[in-house]
Amino acid sequence: MEKEHNLVPGDALWKRHLYRIIYRSDTKLGQLFDIILLSLILISTFIIMMESVPKLDKRFHYTFIILEWIISLFFTTEYWSRIAVIKNKKNYIFSFFGIIDFLALVPFYLSFFIPVTKYFLIFRMLRMLRIFRIFNLLDFMNDGYLIVRALKNSSRKIYIFLLFLIIFSVIVGSLMFMVEGGRPGFETIPQAIYWAVVTVTTVGYGDVSPITPMGKFFAVILMLAGYSIIAVPTGIVTAEMRNKRQNLEKICDRCGNEDIDDDARYCKQCGKKLA
Repeated sequence: MEKEHNLVPGDALWKRHLYRIIYRSDTKLGQLFDIILLSLILISTFIIMMESVPKLDKRFHYTFIILEWIISLFFTTEYWSRIAVIKNKKNYIFSFFGIIDFLALVPFYLSFFIPVTKYFLIFRMLRMLRIFRIFNLLDFMNDGYLIVRALKNSSRKIYIFLLFLIIFSVIVGSLMFMVEGGRPGFETIPQAIYWAVVTVTTVGYGDVSPITPMGKFFAVILMLAGYSIIAVPTGIVTAEMRNKRQNLEKICDRCGNEDIDDDARYCKQCGKKLA
């Protein structure tokens, strides 16, 4: 949560008051502002979805436009107010929430030139992540960071697995092209690869299926392999998350160092003996 020292020294009283309303949730006005903000995000998302329904858009077209203008102007004012009242403006502008706030505005103004881009306003839903800060659910955010860190640390293993999966799909697709002999859905190797990917991921659209006995045999093998293939990345990420959680439990209570080896007896940063 942002602190008071983020304000520029000597700022006007109104700016300090506005800062507390916008960035803090410890006052009634701050809580009211956050609730209004979340409500407008939901309303804006609902409007975008309803505009994609021809009957509703035709009936309430101008109502949708007026509401979207009001909401977008509110968000624009709020975005510039956040920049105006904070000391280190770059920290906010290039922060996670700052980038999301900016992306929530761009589609509205871009739609003046490219109308279809207005549907990108659905990204405003990402601003709902503020609910964790507003309702003091930061523990949930910490769990989210744990997942992100686990994905990042296991990315190399997943990349290797995906490369294997691509090679496997290409080989199986090529074999199916030869086995099925150019039958519907297998006229070309790319089409056969499409079938292989759909099958190995257990999606199974059913729009393409083998006819020959040998083709069906390959399909059965691929379907059975699909279950084990899907389990691989899940196991990689789960193992990494377990390791991360165990490492987080090993924190030096003197300096807060989290980079502690499994067999470490002393903190490498401050030298304190570990429990």
